[in-house]
Order: sequence, then C-alpha cells, then structure tokens
Amino acid sequence: MARYLVRRVLQAILVLIGVSIIAFILRALIPGNLAKYLDPHAGPIQIRAIDHQLGLDRPLYVQYWKFVVALVHGNLGHSYYYNQSVNSLLGHEWPRDVILIGISLALSVVVAIPVGLLQAVKRNSAGDYIGAVVAFFFYAIPDFVLGVVLVSFLAIDVHVFPATAPDGSVGNVIVHFFPGLVLPLATEILVGYAAFSRYMRSSAIDTLTQDYVRTARAKGLSGRQVVTRHVLRNSLIPMATLIGLSVPAILTSGLLIESVFNFQGIGYQAVQSALNGDYPTVLAITVIIGAITVLGNLLADVAYAVLDPRIRY
Repeated sequence: MARYLVRRVLQAILVLIGVSIIAFILRALIPGNLAKYLDPHAGPIQIRAIDHQLGLDRPLYVQYWKFVVALVHGNLGHSYYYNQSVNSLLGHEWPRDVILIGISLALSVVVAIPVGLLQAVKRNSAGDYIGAVVAFFFYAIPDFVLGVVLVSFLAIDVHVFPATAPDGSVGNVIVHFFPGLVLPLATEILVGYAAFSRYMRSSAIDTLTQDYVRTARAKGLSGRQVVTRHVLRNSLIPMATLIGLSVPAILTSGLLIESVFNFQGIGYQAVQSALNGDYPTVLAITVIIGAITVLGNLLADVAYAVLDPRIRY
C-alpha cells in the first residue's frame, strides 16, 4: 500500500510540474507589455525599469524558477486590475465555493448511488425507465440553461426562491440567507445526480453478472445481503474515478452557474477577471483548477486501493 501511494504521489507531482510549465507559458504569451498595462503612458526608460523590477528581463528559466518558488510558497501573484494580491482577492471567494461544491457533490452522490443501485436491481422495470428519462433529461441540458430555467420558473414566475445568491460571509449566508443558495445548489445537484446515477446503474448491472454474485446467491444469501455485501462495494470502484474527477468539473461549471446566479465565488471572479483583462488572476485560477484536478485523481487512486485491494499490487 505504501509503495502504491508513493508512486501515485510522485506521478501527481510530475503532473503538477507540467501544469506549472503550461501556466508559465500562458503567462509569457499574454499579449502586450505588462509595463504598458501598468502605466499606459510609460516610455522606453520606464518600461525597462518596470521590467527589471518584475524580473521580466531575466532569462526564461530564471523567471520560471521564481514562478515555481512563488507557487510553492502559496503566492499566486498580484492582480494589477484590483491592485491587490490574488491570494487576498480569492480568499474571500473560496469559502463560498467550498460550500457550493461540497454540499452539491455530497447530496448528488448520496442520492445518485442508491437510486442507480435500485435501478440496476429493478432494471427494465417502470421505475428504471422513469429514472432513466429523468437522468437523461438533466444530463442533456446544459447546466447554465438549467439555472436560467429554474430562475425563470421558481424565482420570477412563482417567487419561491431569490433569483440571485446572497452576498456576505459564508456563516451569515448559511444562517440568514440560505434560500438564496437553493437554486445554485439545485442546479449543481441535478446535473451531478444525472451523471452519477447513470454511471452507478451501469456499474451495478455489470457487477450483478459476476460469478461471485451468483455464488453468494447459491449459498443462500438474501437479495439485500447480496446487494449490500457484494454488489454495492464493488460497484463503487468505478464510481471513485468519476467522483474524484467531479470536483474540478463542478468548479469549472461554476464559471457559468455563478455568473447566472451572481454567486460571488472563484468561478464568478474568473469570468470578471477575463472580461477585465486581469490575466494574473485568470492564470492563478487556472493553476488552482489544475491542482484540484490532480488532487482529485490522486484521491480517486487512493479510493481504488481502499475499495479493491488488488489495485495495490
């Protein structure tokens, strides 16, 4: 187990190095001169002085080393548009994303796994067909379109929930303005549920055809015991990859969903920074998403090893 984890961690580190190289190349490809961005009226002397101050006149390998050292120390750069560090800028948004992503991912998984398992056990029944239609509907519709539909129906027509998410600290929003989070959460949960339930159903159906399941039934185990002891755990093995990769997927889908609901998170900040030409903030968010993707893959590998001891060898 230890050797398996060491190999996976080393692979994750190599991928992170690749992410940092791509981010550095993207930074170098930013159009125009940074000095001109900071001071549109800067002359040649001022441009050289700013380039020297920022280290842009150094060799590329030196610039990359400084870039990596800054990332290792948690320094994501400086937003010249907002005139503050990216760390402080994103420090106000990431707790809200943790709430949105954490609650939506947990609820979609908690609902999708038993529903998908039940569909597999009762496959080709009326309930299975209804569940398939519902899952395919939410899987096919884009998340931002679903968000607009929910706003139009539940906020504008029926006036049940607010059309926009509340602003303020995380604790204050959860305690006093939680209804404003219902529509963003519902959008993420429905889209996630559609993917998880279909994947869980397919995995469970494949597991039900295995020889050890037939052997368990031949030994006299009840249907519930077969499902809970054998089918459920083995069906979760492929789900581990999907769940691990869903964390960055939900974060990137927030780019549009947070804009639809005016949810002040990292996704909303990424869109605003791109519109304002705040490239350092956009690149910092890109690095964060890349790191979360690598972390999600690593957690999926660990879950594989826990659920199936054969993977360790």
